[in-house]
Amino acid sequence: MGHRELWGWLGTTVLGCVLVLFGASRAWVRILEAGFAAPTGAELSPVLTPVALAALAGVVAVLATKGVGRRVVGALVALCGAGAAAGTWAALGGDTVTGWLREQNVLRGTADLPWEVAPLWPAVTAAGAILVVAGGIAAIVRGGRWAGMSARYDRGADGRADGGADGGADGGADQARAEVKDDRALWDALDRGDDPTDSR
Repeated sequence: MGHRELWGWLGTTVLGCVLVLFGASRAWVRILEAGFAAPTGAELSPVLTPVALAALAGVVAVLATKGVGRRVVGALVALCGAGAAAGTWAALGGDTVTGWLREQNVLRGTADLPWEVAPLWPAVTAAGAILVVAGGIAAIVRGGRWAGMSARYDRGADGRADGGADGGADGGADQARAEVKDDRALWDALDRGDDPTDSR
């Protein structure tokens, strides 16, 4: 159950990051006059790409950490999602779009270009931001139950310490004592002048 939940969280949170990155790379407005370039989400809100990449790094960090560290990273992932949501909202403000258009087309003598929002890609980006926020919250609340990247090695070390499924801890200790006894017998034979390799 824990592994299924972890993989579900991983897929959902990474999908959210990808949606933010992809949506931010598309044009968010339509210019109603021909010959003018339309801005992308990342151009209107430069914060979108960095926070999405930071959230992806946070996903890896959640897998690599445990306990309190995992919850802290989960909180950072949630903050990245919140930053993406805020950036999406700010990018669609009329002043933001108009200012960008004026800066880009100042040499062409344009004052106020008519434009309208292309709603698909801002909606995709906002959906991705929500998934990232949800992923961060899930890591805070449920992350303590998930296995980390080092769990397989921890289990392997425990298995060796337990002496494996056959002998257990007692079997491993008995074997170690037998090896010490054999070594002692070998040295005793040498002290007596006997050849320990002589099978006669």
